[in-house]
Amino acid sequence: MLEEIRVKKAAQHNLKKIDVSLPRNKLIVVTGPSGSGKSSLAFDTLYAEGQRRYIECLSAYARQYIEQMEKPEMESIEGVSPSISIDQRTISSNPRSTVGTVTEIYDFLRLLFARVGSPHCPRCGRKVRAQTPQQILKRISDSSSGEKVKILSPVVKGRKGEYQRLFEKLRKKGFLRLRVDGKFRELEEEILLEKTKKHSIDILIDEINVSSESEKRLKEAVDKALEIAGGDLLLIRKKGRETYYSLNLLCPSCEISLPELEPRNFSFNSPYGACPRCHGLGFETVLDMRGEVELTNEVCPACEGGRLKKESLAVKVGERNIYELTSLPVSKLIDEFRDIKFSSSEELIASRIRKEILSRLEIMIELGMPYIQLSRTTASLSGGEARRLRLAAQVGARLRGILYVLDEPTIGLHQRDNRRLISLLREIRDQGNSIIVVEHDEQTIRSADFILDLGPGAGEGGGFKVIEGDLDLILSSPVSLTSQYLRGERSILVPVKRRKPKGWLMISKAAEHNLKNIDVRIPTSVMTGVTGVSGSGKSTLVYDILFKKLLNIFYRAKQRPGKHKAISGIDPINKVVSVDQKAIGRTPRSNPATYTGLFTPLRHLFSRVPESRMRGYSASRFSFNLPGGRCEECRGAGVRKIEMHFLPDVFVTCDRCGGRRYNTETLSVQYKGKNIADYLDMTVDEAYEYLKAVPILKRKLGTLNKVGLGYIRLGQPAPTLSGGEAQRIKLTKELSRKDTGNTLYLLDEPTTGLHFDDVRKLLEVLSELVELGNTVVIIEHNLDVIKYCDYIIDLGPEGGEKGGWIVAKGIPEKVAKAENSHTGRFLKRIFTEGKPIFE
Repeated sequence: MLEEIRVKKAAQHNLKKIDVSLPRNKLIVVTGPSGSGKSSLAFDTLYAEGQRRYIECLSAYARQYIEQMEKPEMESIEGVSPSISIDQRTISSNPRSTVGTVTEIYDFLRLLFARVGSPHCPRCGRKVRAQTPQQILKRISDSSSGEKVKILSPVVKGRKGEYQRLFEKLRKKGFLRLRVDGKFRELEEEILLEKTKKHSIDILIDEINVSSESEKRLKEAVDKALEIAGGDLLLIRKKGRETYYSLNLLCPSCEISLPELEPRNFSFNSPYGACPRCHGLGFETVLDMRGEVELTNEVCPACEGGRLKKESLAVKVGERNIYELTSLPVSKLIDEFRDIKFSSSEELIASRIRKEILSRLEIMIELGMPYIQLSRTTASLSGGEARRLRLAAQVGARLRGILYVLDEPTIGLHQRDNRRLISLLREIRDQGNSIIVVEHDEQTIRSADFILDLGPGAGEGGGFKVIEGDLDLILSSPVSLTSQYLRGERSILVPVKRRKPKGWLMISKAAEHNLKNIDVRIPTSVMTGVTGVSGSGKSTLVYDILFKKLLNIFYRAKQRPGKHKAISGIDPINKVVSVDQKAIGRTPRSNPATYTGLFTPLRHLFSRVPESRMRGYSASRFSFNLPGGRCEECRGAGVRKIEMHFLPDVFVTCDRCGGRRYNTETLSVQYKGKNIADYLDMTVDEAYEYLKAVPILKRKLGTLNKVGLGYIRLGQPAPTLSGGEAQRIKLTKELSRKDTGNTLYLLDEPTTGLHFDDVRKLLEVLSELVELGNTVVIIEHNLDVIKYCDYIIDLGPEGGEKGGWIVAKGIPEKVAKAENSHTGRFLKRIFTEGKPIFE
């Protein structure tokens, strides 16, 4: 096999037909200014081609069920392996998706509980034991004396298939009726079942009036039912009441029979395990005004948040049920698992399962997540946590010969934990894998075996290969912007003077999640950094408590703020704005122009040109979402989707409009020699030169440029934007509003996806906001941002239960002197030697 991955004439997006040779089985960092083409090369070229080639090896039947990627624009690629990506796409926000299900640890737990779990009675809590056919017969006789009952043998329980052979076999044996999916059917009739759906089939053995005279007949029916179903029996009494009997499990006191344990009994996504009241969600549900099911904050009274049936929650391994185990932080769960004692026969079964669970839990600790519980929903995770969780799932799979492509894995990770992450990436590399990391973190760049720097600028000014090689070669480059920052020739300077607060926001007795009943003072009219290791309580304090409470106060929202006593000192503030990393739109029709509000004045501008007035065109004529001006062949999409079944769906450029989205009449209207489609194809910087005469457009385009987004196209589809770009577009939307000077801005890691030089530009923009009298609060791990802030609130000292305290507070220089602050330790080196410490 080739020792290199060779790409010739890569031209995806803004790449300028570059040739790249990357060593295999090495840790490679792709860096460069934001928008220089890093993701276009790493994800849209290398990952896409690696996955596409692998999927092409599958059968045509299998391919039709897999979403396939388009062939990237390039001349050729050699030496590429099957690829796995961990990018900035947020993890599933489905309430059924948890940390345990994503990492697959919960699947191993379900298997463990099904094989060696100790069943207990859900009513009295006693350990249950097996029962004999004679005991089952006696219980039926005693409970149903004088009643007409149906004895059924459950042969299929929630399994997929057509079961035509089973039906034929039963006919030959002389059975007449059965119950299929709850409905009684005659075996004489043709019974057709869908192969892909789950079915339950119960054979009707006999229908008997229970009495002393029918005792022999009842015994024969019970024995037959138990024999056919392998020890299970279903009794249907009058009014359809069902009782389940099994040779396996019975509570001696309450006389409750329990089914044989299977992994699906512990799945809250299966009807065999899910709590029947909340359907496995753990919370009560209500119907909203549109008739849709909505989750409330009220814990389900039936399962008390455990999501499972009472029978499943009554099964224990050690002293805990599956929900109690998954509610423990990972660090405690590891200790619990190591201490569980099994009998010698159980140990033979449990040892391999325990080994798999422990290895995955240890990976989570290595990735800086000892505080997370497996029961935590993925919707509550930060972007960085979600990405590291996906990485943990991939590492746990222990694959070899794979090309891993990662997008900024250090996001959300404190500098202290970066060393662990880098060590894990090297471990994956040493197992025989190639790792390509798109990254701006200095410590990760310095730790790489090979570095590829793209640039020199962004957008059309990028897409070139600036330099490639090991760290020494990169540091010797005179033209690389990255090299200039690594050498220290360029840097983000520590402010000469810190701004003074004009007031204080007070949060009293904050106690949500792991916060330890703390009193927090946040200064107003300055830039405050909330810092601390992952899981120390930063997001809980800023978003769950402060943001939600202020939403209720200012906008009469109905949010449930995190636990606290009171918030005071809000008089100088009249508005709160959160700028997070969630996508600005899910469809290609959403783009930077529509989201920032720039498209509306642009359409109004076109409606006022003489040709539009003469024709009577209004601003709506220039919308690609409305009939009239748009191309009706593609309905303003510019492309038509053609489904190819076992081949990738083909998006064909619309024949009528040529991908321009509008009809010819609309495109004939021009402003400064360009039509509306031309403006949507322009970058922010190009459009600024044409539109700077219009004040509102000048302000919005100028702000996009200020936050380092001069390279993006106005009509670029929202799904193609990274998390960092989406956050800066949201910031632009807020910055371009007419300012009151009394706004509180909350930002969650705004440096995501930003090069050193772009971080400098962003800080200048945020400083402008503060100078106008606004308050800026930033959750951040980037040391350049932390040292630039006027005030720091450092939480910790660790994550989870060991966090939630205020470790240090004050100006960065004061925090640098705090002995028990991890953030302070890194700041101290910056203030004394001018560079961070990398351990």
